[in-house]
Amino acid sequence: MRVHFIAIGGSAMHNLAIALKLKGYHVTGSDDTIEEPSASRLKKHGIYPAKLGWDPDRIDPGLKAVILGMHARPDNPELLKAQELGVKVYSYPEYIFEQSRNKKRVVIGGSHGKTTITSMILHVLHACGTDFDYLVGAQLAGFETMVRITDAPLIIIEGDEYLSSPIDRRPKFHLYHADIAVLSGIAWDHINVFPTFENYVEQFSLFLKTMEPGGTVFYNQDDETVQSVIDKDESPLTKKGYTAIESVTRKGITYLNYKGKEVPLSVFGAHNLYNMEAAHSVCKALEISDDQFYQAIGTFKGASRRLELLASSGNTAVYKDFAHSPSKLKATIQAVKDQFEDRELVAVIELHTFSSLNKNFLAEYKGSMDRADLPVVFINKKTFEEKQLEPYDESVVKEAFGNNKLLFFNNCEILDEFLSCINYKGKNLLLMSSGNFGGLDLDRIAQRTIAQAKQYNIQT
Repeated sequence: MRVHFIAIGGSAMHNLAIALKLKGYHVTGSDDTIEEPSASRLKKHGIYPAKLGWDPDRIDPGLKAVILGMHARPDNPELLKAQELGVKVYSYPEYIFEQSRNKKRVVIGGSHGKTTITSMILHVLHACGTDFDYLVGAQLAGFETMVRITDAPLIIIEGDEYLSSPIDRRPKFHLYHADIAVLSGIAWDHINVFPTFENYVEQFSLFLKTMEPGGTVFYNQDDETVQSVIDKDESPLTKKGYTAIESVTRKGITYLNYKGKEVPLSVFGAHNLYNMEAAHSVCKALEISDDQFYQAIGTFKGASRRLELLASSGNTAVYKDFAHSPSKLKATIQAVKDQFEDRELVAVIELHTFSSLNKNFLAEYKGSMDRADLPVVFINKKTFEEKQLEPYDESVVKEAFGNNKLLFFNNCEILDEFLSCINYKGKNLLLMSSGNFGGLDLDRIAQRTIAQAKQYNIQT
C-alpha cells in the first residue's frame, strides 16, 4: 500500500505517516519546511523527504492515496498532479475515518479540554490493557506517537473543529461519524473561519447530526451553550450530562474520594475535574469499571503543554500551558490560583493565533486575566507581519482586557529581561501560548526562576 503525504511535517500529519509506516505501508512525503520535533521523528522512521520542496514527479498512478495537510495550498503542484491522474486525495481526518470504518469510534469534541480528556481516556485504557487506536493532539507519557493505526477494534479521536484541508472546508470532527462522543464546552474560536459566534456554535449542532444513529453523547451540563445545543438536537442519540468530579484540595494536592479512600491526583483545576468526569463517562461506556478508572487516573500526569510543570521548589512553581483562547486562559489562571491560594501569580499570555490577534476578537479577552496578580501580554511583532494583520499598541490590548494592572511586551528579549527581575518568593509563574514566545527557552526561564526564588529565600 503506497501513500504520499503532502505537507508531511505537520504535527498530526507526521504522526499519521509514522503510524502507517509502522502498519507496513510504503510512505513518502513532501514539505517546503519541516521543524522539530517532526524532522527528527520522520528521520528516525526513514520517511524524511530526500529533498525539501514540491515535486509533481513524486505523484504517479500507482499511489493508493494522497493525504493533504493544511499547510499546503490549493495550487500545490503535487496536489494538482494527483487530481490530474485521478489519485484519491484525502484530508487526514478523512483518512483516519477510512482506516476506522469498522471500529467503534469515540470522538472528543469541544472548544476546550479535548486533548486532556482524550489523553485521560488513553491513559486509563492503556493501564487496563485495552487494545485501541487513537489520534490525540499532544505527546503523552507512555505513548511513542500521537497517532496509532492498527487492527484494534476501537479508536479514540480528539475531534478538532478546525478545517479538514485546503480543499475541504468541513470541520475535522464532522468526518469521523462517532459512535460515542463528548462535548466538553463551547466558546467562540477560529474567527478567521467562523466569523460569528452563531456560525461557530452551529458546527457542534452539525457534529451531533454526523454521529451514528443510536450513538451516545456525553456533554458538560454546566455549559449553557452546550446545553442549548443538546436541547435543540433531534438526532436519534442517547444524551447524558456530566458535571465536575468531586474532589478536595489540601496543601496544593487535589484528592478524589472513592469508596471512602482519597485518590491523590497529579493534575488540578476545576476544568480538569470536568475533563476527568468526561473521561470517566466514556470509560464506563467502554466497560471500564470504576475501580479500574480510579486506580489508573491517579497516575495521570497530564498531556504535554497542558498545565505542565517545568520546575518547582519550596513556595514557587513554573508552569507552561497551551492556553490561548479567552476561555482557556481564564480557566488555566483560575486553576493555578485556586490550587495555590497563598501564592501570587505572574501570568504571561502570548497572543499568537489568528483569532487572538484579530482586533475585532480581542474584546473577548475582557476579564480573562483578572485573577492574576501580575498579568502580562506578549505579542511578537513579527507575528502581525506573518499573519498579515494590522499591528496595534499597548493601549488597545489594555482596553480589550479591561485590566489596568496588565503589562504589554512586543519584544521577547525585553520580556525575558523583565521576567528575570521579579522576586519569585511566594509566587508562581505561568507561561501560556500556542506559539513559542519568539523562541525563548522556557526551560531556561523556569530554572532561572527557581534559582532566584531559592536565593531570595536564603537572603530573607
